[in-house]
Amino acid sequence: MGFTLQFRTTGIRLASAVTAVLAVTAVGAGTLATAPTAFAATSASAQQSAEGLPVYPEGSSLGGAGTSGFLTYSFDQHGNRTLLWTPYDGGAPVSLQQPKGWTTGAGDVVVLGDAGWSSEFRSITLRNMATPSAPGVGIDLGALNGNFVAVLSPTSVLAQITNADGTKELHVVTKDGATTTHRKVSGLPADATDFFGSSVADGTVLVGYETGPKDKRTGGRALVDVAAGKVTATYDTPESGYGYGGLDLSASHVTWFGYKSGTGDYITSVDRGTGERKETVLGSHLDEWYSTLLGDWLVYGNPEKPAKAVSLTTGEIRDLGVSASGVASSTDGSTVLRGTRAAEGDGLFRVTVAADGTPAVTKTAETGKSPVLTQPLAIQQVHVPDVAELDKTGGKVTLGWTLSRADASLDVTLTHIATGKEFKKHLTAPADGTLFSFDWDGVIGGVDAPNGKYGVEAEATLLDGTGEPAYQGWFMNLARTYNPHDYNDNGSTDVLARDASGVLWRDDLRDRPDYGQVNVAGRTRVGAGWGVYKQVEAVGNVGGGAVGDLIAVDGSGVQWLYLGKGDGTFATRVKVGTGWQIYNKITGGSDLDGDGRSDLVATDSSGVLWFYKGTGSYTKPYAPRVKVGGGWQVYNQLTSVGNIAGTAAGDLVARDTAGVLWLYQGNGRGGFATRVKIGAGWGAFSQLVGAGDLDNDGRPDLIAYGVGETRYYRSTGVATAPFSLQRTMLYFGEGSKFNNVL
Repeated sequence: MGFTLQFRTTGIRLASAVTAVLAVTAVGAGTLATAPTAFAATSASAQQSAEGLPVYPEGSSLGGAGTSGFLTYSFDQHGNRTLLWTPYDGGAPVSLQQPKGWTTGAGDVVVLGDAGWSSEFRSITLRNMATPSAPGVGIDLGALNGNFVAVLSPTSVLAQITNADGTKELHVVTKDGATTTHRKVSGLPADATDFFGSSVADGTVLVGYETGPKDKRTGGRALVDVAAGKVTATYDTPESGYGYGGLDLSASHVTWFGYKSGTGDYITSVDRGTGERKETVLGSHLDEWYSTLLGDWLVYGNPEKPAKAVSLTTGEIRDLGVSASGVASSTDGSTVLRGTRAAEGDGLFRVTVAADGTPAVTKTAETGKSPVLTQPLAIQQVHVPDVAELDKTGGKVTLGWTLSRADASLDVTLTHIATGKEFKKHLTAPADGTLFSFDWDGVIGGVDAPNGKYGVEAEATLLDGTGEPAYQGWFMNLARTYNPHDYNDNGSTDVLARDASGVLWRDDLRDRPDYGQVNVAGRTRVGAGWGVYKQVEAVGNVGGGAVGDLIAVDGSGVQWLYLGKGDGTFATRVKVGTGWQIYNKITGGSDLDGDGRSDLVATDSSGVLWFYKGTGSYTKPYAPRVKVGGGWQVYNQLTSVGNIAGTAAGDLVARDTAGVLWLYQGNGRGGFATRVKIGAGWGAFSQLVGAGDLDNDGRPDLIAYGVGETRYYRSTGVATAPFSLQRTMLYFGEGSKFNNVL
C-alpha cells in the first residue's frame, strides 16, 4: 500500500512533507537533534503581572513553597491535573509531569511520586526547581522495600525500610549518579513504625512515629541530625499522628498537629531550649485549619477566618490581614499564604520575621492568567534521526518531541511506507521539562520491524481537552546490518523448512536472544509445490537485490533461482542452469573469494569439490565452475557458514560419515585452508544450516536440525572451537516433520 506523510492544522490534514522551520538535523543515529533557534523559551518578562509580580495562576491551589518559587496545582473538568512551578523573580514558570502525588521541601525540591499519599511513594523523582533545566533524580525506593518519609536534598530522602521480619527502620537514602546508597538512622525505638517527617531545616528534620507495646501503642517525635544520621532529641505523644502530618520546626521550636474529641484540632509546640510544651487550640475539625511555624510564631487560620500569628514565647496574637485558603512553609524560614488582603487584592503573600521580631507580610504574586497555561500547544522541536542504524545503537533508537507545554499527552505513529505496518505509542507528561521521548526497539507486533522508510507522526493534545491538537510529521529510515538469511528485510534470521507435502514454511527468529535462547517470533506459509526439487538451498543475495535468494535443483538437474522480494516471499522462478543432477551436495551463501558476492560449492559423485563464483547477475548468477580438489566423498553434509573464524573469506563445515565435523576456513581465492576438527557426535542431525547472525553479535551462527532436537550453535570466532551450544525452541517436537531445512 502507499503512504503519504501529512500534517494537520485546525483538524485538517495537509498533504505536505516536513516543514522547513522544523528541519532539524540528526547528529547521529539515536541522538536527539538540536533545537531550532526559532523556538526560544518564553521570555521571563512575559511571566510578570502588571504590578511587576509573578503571576499566581487563577483557579489554582497552593501546592508548596521553596526559597526561589512556589508550586500550584489545578484540575480541569476531566480530573486532569496541572502542576506548575513559578519563580519569585519573574522567570518563566515550569510545568511538571502529572504525578499521582507530590510534596516539597529541602529548599526548592519538588518530589514527584507514584501514589496519592506521600507516605506510599515507592518510586520518586526529585526536581530541584532552583535549576529547573537540570534533570530529575529518580530513586527506586521499592527496590529497598522502602517508602518515602521526607526530602532532605536534591539527591537524598528519608525512607522507611521494611525488613524481612516486618520491623521498620529509618534510613537516609542518597542517589549519586547511577548509584543508590542508604544508611540507618540511629537512636530511634526498635519498635518504631509509621514514620513521617517535616521539611529539613539547618540539617535537621523532625520525624513522627508510632511506638510502644502492641496493645498500648503511642507516638513519638524525634529530631534527627541528617549528617550524623542520629537522633538528637525525642518527644512523647499520646498518638502517632500518622496521616495528620503537621510536623514543623524552626531554630527555637518544634510543632505537630493533634486532635481531641470535644476540643477539636490543636497544635502542640515545644520550646527546643527549655522543653516547655504548649497547646494552641484551633477549633472544629470540620473548619479545614492550616498552620505553619515561623520562627517562634505559629501562623494559622482557615478559609473562613483571617490568618493569625501567635507568639509561642509571649502569647501575643497578631492579625495578618490575609483571608487565606492555604499556607506553605519554606526551608528559608518564611511562610506563604494564598488569599486576599484588603487594598492589595488577591494573590500570594509571603510572611517573614521582621527586624523587630514580629511577622511582616508582603505580596509576592498577583493572581492572573499564567502565560504558560494559556500559550498555544505546539511541537517546537523534533528529535528523530534521518537514519536509525539499530545494530550500531544497541538495538534501539530514541525518538523525541519537545512541546510548548508539559500538561499534554503525545500519540506517536510509525508507519512502514512499503507495507503499511504500524507501531503506536502513547506518551504522558515527562518527568523533566517538556521533552516527550521513548526508546523504540524496532519491533512491531512482537516481530522485528522491516527495514526501510517510515513515516513518523506525532499528535499532541492538552490534558484538559481544550484547544487544537498539534501535529508534526517526519521521515526516518530504519537500517540494520545485512543478513543473508533474512527474507523479510527486518534484520533477523529466517529459517525455511519444507514438509513432506512440499509446502515451504518460514520461521522468523529474533536476533536478540533471551538468556542465550533464540526465540521464534512466528511461522508463515511461503507456498506449496516445493516437493519437485531434489534440493533447495539458501544462497544469500546472488541476484543483486536487498535480501537473500534461493537456488532449487529439480529431479532432471535444472537449476532455478528464486529472488527474494523482501516481504518473506519470492519472485517467480528463473531457470539459470542445467546438468546439476551430477551433484549430490550443494551449499551456498558464503563469500569464498572476498569479492563481496555469495558463491556456491558442489560435490559430484566422485568426490570432487567444485567452486562456482557469484556474478551478481540474476540471469546467470554463477561463473563457470572451478575445481577445488578431490576426496570430498567422505562427507555426507556440507554447509556454508560465512566467516566464523575471522579469516580472509567465508568458511565451510563438513561432516564425515562417522559424525565428525570439520572446519574449512576460506583462503579468499575460492579455496580452503587445511581442515580443523571441530568435534564428534554431529551424526545425530539430519541437516546443518548456516543461518546467518542469530544473536546480533556480528558473527554468523549455525542451526542443527535432527529427529531428537534442534540446536542453536553460537559462533565464537575461534577456529579450534568455533561453536558454543545455546538453546532454541525452533522446531521443538518437529524433528521428523521437515525433509529440507535451509
